[in-house]
Order: sequence, then structure tokens, then C-alpha cells
Amino acid sequence: MDLLRPVIKPYAWGSTDGIATLQGRPVPAPGPEAELWMGAHPSGPSGLAAGGDSLDKLIAADPERELGPDCVAQFGPRLPFLLKVLSAAQALSIQVHPSRAQARSGFAAERDLTANDPGRNYVDDWPKPELLFALTPFEVAAGLRTPADAAALLRALGVRRLAPLADNLDAAAPLPAGASAMAEALATILEWPPTDRAALVTEVTTACHRLAASATPHSTGPGVPSSPYAAACAAAARVATEHPGDLGVVALLLMQHAVLEPGQAVFMPAGGLHAYLRGTGIELLANSDNVVRAGLTGKHLDVPELLKLLDPAVEVPIHAPRVISDGISWFDTPAPEFRLYKIDLTDGPLTLPGEGPRILLTLQGQVTLHTPTPAPGSPATPAPGSASASPATAPNATLELARGESCFVSAADGPIHATGPASLILAAPGIPSS
Repeated sequence: MDLLRPVIKPYAWGSTDGIATLQGRPVPAPGPEAELWMGAHPSGPSGLAAGGDSLDKLIAADPERELGPDCVAQFGPRLPFLLKVLSAAQALSIQVHPSRAQARSGFAAERDLTANDPGRNYVDDWPKPELLFALTPFEVAAGLRTPADAAALLRALGVRRLAPLADNLDAAAPLPAGASAMAEALATILEWPPTDRAALVTEVTTACHRLAASATPHSTGPGVPSSPYAAACAAAARVATEHPGDLGVVALLLMQHAVLEPGQAVFMPAGGLHAYLRGTGIELLANSDNVVRAGLTGKHLDVPELLKLLDPAVEVPIHAPRVISDGISWFDTPAPEFRLYKIDLTDGPLTLPGEGPRILLTLQGQVTLHTPTPAPGSPATPAPGSASASPATAPNATLELARGESCFVSAADGPIHATGPASLILAAPGIPSS
């Protein structure tokens, strides 16, 4: 077991309190702290508290030992997942992620571009399914509305420019047959004529303020019902102040709006349109940074590529964890790269779930982790003189994690026993791909 030194990503949309609070540092932080990366992605590999190399170099030195032969056979000599704490004070971009086949094709097509080229969409050949688990109330726009629902919202706005779009959606079939109509509606908004974009966003923002106000106590009363779209419109109006003049403000209204309660999660498969709006949560994803964006960001936009990747029929339901034993629950997703466990330790000891490479993060309390004592010559015993036997990377038989601390557990460590009280997140490889 290796205590990690995670990497903080100071993106402009980050909060100044979510990650600092978890790690027990002064709040507010000096600047925005958007993501805390725990993993071996080349753009931000975690350091090792024992000194020496980073986690990606530890794995590269002996993939079979650190990841296990099954993991290497399926994913190659690469940790298949990346664990993050994500803390958003402002909206992230409207985006989709590619499937494995799309990522391979896109990466091959962009092979001649440099890694830092601002016009590059595919920085690796991996897919990027992801799960977002809310630690605080977390506001999201995830998946597209049904044609009828989207048409009703557009009519409620009363924006003349959007009336033809509402007519087309009214005439569309329900999902999944009507998925193409939603894709066409999204394309119409994202490809709106440049000379009329500012006027459209302004008019829609004004209408959103009006509908959002219908949810306030002073505006409701006899004959003044609250709009069912008040919350979505309030979110769009707020985002318009963060990204003035951005067509993404209008596109948000075609998407399902939800606020995850702490303990709930959403799973984003390939092709699922989404934008995270605000909140703090755990994000577990395949070890990739492939993102194709269409709005609400200063980064590279590629609307044609996003529309090509978009699967308008993708549903993004809200998940609750499934209890598998006392104190252990998990989110069951089809992603082979990862599985997320939530563990609540009262006293212990408890044998933790998962096999192969794992990353643990303590959310509350303090946990003591123990590995079984390996027999001489067993796979868990580093060979004399090997890289794994060096003092800087020798595994710990016992490790304590305080709140906000994380560690990497190699496949060679085998089963892990934990004693609390503590609340933990555990990331591990998922189910074998079919």
C-alpha cells in the first residue's frame, strides 16, 4: 500500500472550499480548486508520499505486480481508472465522451497533431465513461429531454425565434424513435446563425429569469402557478452570468435538469450529453481525458464532432448505491474500467471488496488498513533487487488514512482488512468486458 499525494487541478470553474474542506486545509483556498486527481494519468499522476517516483512510474516498473495479470491482459500496462474529487462553483462545459471505437478512430485521425494542440479532441485512444457520486447537493444537466417535454419548455419561454423548433418537436415521436428530432434541435441551437446568437441568448435569458421567478413564494398565488421548468430556467439564467452570450445557455434547456442529493450518482455512458453545474462529488472514470465540447467553456469547441458522437437516446438516470453487505455498497455500471464502492466502517475489522489495483479515499474519520503477511516467495513478496523492493516503494503492511487522505493498493497486496470508524470510497476495476 502506498500513501498518495494527489494532484489539484486549479481550473477556473472550481470552488475554493470543497477540496480544502475534505483535506482539512483553511477555507477559502487561495484560488479555485476544481479537481483532485488520484491515479496514474500522464496529465497528473499522483505522487507517492514515501518519496521517489509517481504512481505511473511505479506501475510502469512492474505492471504485472501492481495491476495483476488479469488487469494487464484486459487493459494493458495501465491503471484502467482515475479517481477524482470534483468541486464546481461554476458550470463545466457541455460535452460528450467517445466510445472505445470512436476514441481509437479519433486518436488515429489526430495523430499528426501535437499533444498540446488546442484544436485536438482525442488525447488518447481510450473511452471515458464516468460516474459522478454526490457528496453535497450536486446540480447537473444530463441527457436530453423527450421531444414533448422540450417542446413544452420552449413554448413556456415564449421566445419567438424558438417557436419553429417547438413545432418540430411537437410533431416528433416519443423516444427512442424521436431521438433524431432531439439531435436536430440541439444542432439547430448550437449552429445558430452567428449574427443572431447574441439576441437569442439575451431573449432566452430574460425568459428564464421570468420562469425562474415563478417558483419564488411572492410570485405564486391564486392563478399564478409555479412553472415546472423554474429550476432548470434558474440554472440557465445563473449560467448565463458565468458564460455571457454563450449558446450553451440555450442548449442547457434541451437537457434533463436534476439536483443529486448526497449519496446519489449519475453514470455517463459514451454519447451522453452532459454538463456539471455546481456541487462537490466523487468522479470515477476510465483513465482518459477525451472530451468533446460544444459550449460553456473557453476551451476548444467542436460542434460537428460532438453531434457525430452524440447518442440522443441515452438515458442518464439517477442511481442509488446497491447494498452488498453490512457497511458496503456499490454502484453497478456497465463500464469494465471501474467500479465504485462506498464503505462505512463502524469498528471493524472488515475485509474490503475489490480485486486487482485499488485506490481508497477517506471521506470521514480515520481508517487503519492491514495487508496479510505474505509467505516467503509469494507474489506479494518483492524479488530481491527488484524495483518494487526499493525502500521508496516498498509496500506497507499497515497504513493509516485520515480524512482526505488516499492510497494505492496493488494487486499483489491481496485482500485488505480495515478498521474504523470511517467512511471510505474505494475504486477498483469493473466487470470484464463482454
